[in-house]
This record gives sequence, C-alpha cells and structure tokens, in this order.
Amino acid sequence: MTATLDETTRRLFDERNFATVATVNADGSPHSAVVWVTRDGDDVLFSTTAGRKKARNLMREPRISVSVFDLENPYNSAEIRGKATLVDDPEKALPRTLSQKYLGQDPPNESADEQRLIVRITPERVSTFSA
Repeated sequence: MTATLDETTRRLFDERNFATVATVNADGSPHSAVVWVTRDGDDVLFSTTAGRKKARNLMREPRISVSVFDLENPYNSAEIRGKATLVDDPEKALPRTLSQKYLGQDPPNESADEQRLIVRITPERVSTFSA
C-alpha cells in the first residue's frame, strides 16, 4: 500500500537536508549511506551509480528506508520505508538537479561509461517526529 507525505515531510525532503538510506546486504545486515535527495510527488529520488553497494543491494532486494532531519532543527525528522525502483539516467540529469539544489552549481563531469541510476522510493510507511 502506498503512503502519502504530509506537508512537513515534503518540506524536509524539498530543503537542503541530507538523507540517510538503508538497504539490505546479501547476508541480511544493513548498509547505510548519506545521500542528496529530491521529491517527485510523494516519491523520493536519489542518484547512484550501478556499481555502488546500495545499487547492487536494491537490485537484489528493493526494500529501503530513508531518513531525513531538518538541519535547522534536528528534532524534526521523518523516515520513509518502501520499495525502490532503479531507472537508467543516461543523460545524468538527476545528479545535475541535486548538485544545483545542494551546491548551487553543476557537478563535475563524469566518465561517459559511468552508468548513473535514479533510485525512486515509493513510500509504504511514513513516520515523523517533531519536538
């Protein structure tokens, strides 16, 4: 079942807050990484390359968790649990969008043979905390 994000959670993902994603390693242990994120409706997006651990984990097991907290008030946070889908990003458009959001400039050029992926997280459960 798909969950929707409330306005506070949308704001957390729309601002320049860093997120942590957790995926499942082949042995069942967690793997976490800090990523830049954006939102498309209620889906959360981030970019990775095909060779990264998180991408390999998601190709095998699509369950994912993403947590974000407000840099201005770390007591405001949200966690989304859901399923991830990976889509090729041959134009490397998402890294440019994210770099503009977080740094205000385009990212450095990558090798043409570097395979970029868009990870789209469809929320199934949303938990928020505010103090």
